[in-house]
Amino acid sequence: MGTVFAELGIGVDQLPSASPVLMPLDQVAEDSRARTVEQIVGAISPSLVEDTGAVLFRDLWLRPDLAPRDRSMATIAALITSGQSAQIGYHLGRAMDNGLTRDEASEVVSHLAYYAGWPNAFSAVPVIKTVFDGRPE
Repeated sequence: MGTVFAELGIGVDQLPSASPVLMPLDQVAEDSRARTVEQIVGAISPSLVEDTGAVLFRDLWLRPDLAPRDRSMATIAALITSGQSAQIGYHLGRAMDNGLTRDEASEVVSHLAYYAGWPNAFSAVPVIKTVFDGRPE
């Protein structure tokens, strides 16, 4: 154990597990996502395809300390904040599959206008409208 932990009196038994028990994987959704990423990215960056599956969607997204709905909402907020409108559609659809409602998604955009800026919020609106229009109410 590291010197810092010993100096602070922190024992190994007090440290979190390095590998948490992950939530179950929705294999059907994962297979669909993996096919899409392979088609779009595979010929250009096979390692990006591999990391997207192994690290992002089979590790990060399955960690149990943040519910999938909340993880989706954080992702949408990050995409809107950084102006990454091209990625919002996929992740909003996933967020709604994870339980985020239209009203909650609308409120996220409104809330972010104050923190991420009006242009980023307004740039997200057409993408969000497309997702809403493509889903049953």
